[in-house]
Amino acid sequence: MSNAVGKPSHVRWAIYSRAFFGLMQRDLRVLTREIVPFVIRVAMNPLLFLFVFTYVMPHMTGGSKMSPVAGMAAAGGGGFGTVLLPGLMAVAIMFSGIAAVALPLAQEFGVTREIDDRVMCPLPIGAVAIEKIIFSAIQSIVAAAVVFPLAYFIPSTPVLAHVSSWWFLAVVLVLASLLAGALGLTIGTLVQPKQIGLIFGVVIVPITFLGCVYYPWAALKSIKWLQLCVLVNPIVYISEGLRAALTPSTGHMPAAMILTMLVVFLALLTWIGLRGFANRVIS
Repeated sequence: MSNAVGKPSHVRWAIYSRAFFGLMQRDLRVLTREIVPFVIRVAMNPLLFLFVFTYVMPHMTGGSKMSPVAGMAAAGGGGFGTVLLPGLMAVAIMFSGIAAVALPLAQEFGVTREIDDRVMCPLPIGAVAIEKIIFSAIQSIVAAAVVFPLAYFIPSTPVLAHVSSWWFLAVVLVLASLLAGALGLTIGTLVQPKQIGLIFGVVIVPITFLGCVYYPWAALKSIKWLQLCVLVNPIVYISEGLRAALTPSTGHMPAAMILTMLVVFLALLTWIGLRGFANRVIS
């Protein structure tokens, strides 16, 4: 940052902008060289889940109403594939965002302190963390785009997807992707590198299963206490936002509530993540 100290404000911003986009270009360069592992990582879990639960099992039961997923499909107002489409996109966004921030931070904050190379660029420390969130958001949007055709074409029953408002879908995708990156930043800065694997098992898996990924939030009305408890889970609003944008026939939260809570969780997790990042860098 010494190159920008004492310079006029417009010169400082020019230096900051070049450094910021330089970091972004570097990360994009690394991603393009690892694009095949990235696509495999993003697509494998939803591919297997869709193939087993929406293709294999319906064929095993001959399309019978006694299918194990029939009750859930009925609760959602459509086929199980319709319920899964936004949920699996939400999972892809979340896992991609966390993997793009938390896992690299575990290495950068490790014994080798690779993070020092990044914070030596002419940028405020917080801007380095913001770059990580934005870059992870780009990956999350790509991940959602990869999952969409899988969730749309693999199920044996038609998926009732209908986008009534493209601007709402775009806003939800952007907010959800940034939120996933902010969650990754929070995890990566508050958790010790050697405990990252434990966090995935103890935190990420539970919030996924309780994040209205495999069922609509409205379907929990018969378990009122659980329906209220899951409202503290940010993944709920990602799933419900995509459900409202892509499959409104399954029932969903009010759009205003979804957008409000996405913004609230994004601001909260970004604030926590930035403070944690600064503390870890300075220490």
